[in-house]
Amino acid sequence: MALSKPNRLKHRKDFNGVYQRGLRRNSAHLTLRALHYSKLSKQSPELEKLLESPPSQIGISISKKVSKRAVIRNRIKRQIRSALRHLLPRLASGWKLVIIVRPQAVECDYFQFLQELEQLLISAEVLNGD
Repeated sequence: MALSKPNRLKHRKDFNGVYQRGLRRNSAHLTLRALHYSKLSKQSPELEKLLESPPSQIGISISKKVSKRAVIRNRIKRQIRSALRHLLPRLASGWKLVIIVRPQAVECDYFQFLQELEQLLISAEVLNGD
């Protein structure tokens, strides 16, 4: 099951914006790139008023370097999406997040992804209350 539509990061320009201007946090199997909407709208105060607390959007990037088999890459994406659904109620609003999967992630299971994602989100100060 996918993330809800308002929480999906879909377009290449959005991914590129997060890659270029977002902060980076690393773990053993994942990399988090995060960009807050306020950093996007510094040039235009009118745009900032329109973007009052939009929902956080999340994208997952996994290359063929992780595995040449699509079955394995899709399994990893499903596990990460499931972990993100578990953490979604605690996410602060107004963030664009990209989760980049490293090749070592092939040996991970759901609970390792959940633990690493939670630690990455805490270190990037994206989780509410942490």
